[in-house]
Amino acid sequence: MAKLKLDIVTAERSVFSEEVDLVVVPGIEGEMAILPHHAPLMTALQAGELKAKIGSEEYSMVVSGGFLEVRPDRVIVLADSAERAEEIDIARATEAKKRAEARMADKYEPGMLAAETEASLRRAMIRLKVAEKRRKRPSV
Repeated sequence: MAKLKLDIVTAERSVFSEEVDLVVVPGIEGEMAILPHHAPLMTALQAGELKAKIGSEEYSMVVSGGFLEVRPDRVIVLADSAERAEEIDIARATEAKKRAEARMADKYEPGMLAAETEASLRRAMIRLKVAEKRRKRPSV
């Protein structure tokens, strides 16, 4: 069966580099599934969960924005930030969520800070969702 080479990189490091069967990414217009031999594509990513399947194994990662390049045999994700599910510090993500929720409750926050706070809250919630899913599954 044909495979795709998936590379997920940030400015700091390579997060994931494997041959995969399927990639699901959080595109700016919604989730996209990419299989081998996909048509070439470039698009921006939004914060969300990125999933990669190798056989019956599923790997989850959190990306917070960036760009995606798809070639027939390769997918490259240039992420603003990315974490594998097992790297997520649940206590830190919970604290970030609480801070963002407290800032959201502040009615005097200027508009730009409200948008940044909403983005922070969304990232924290995605990180917690991915980490919780991993805790419920057998080790991958």
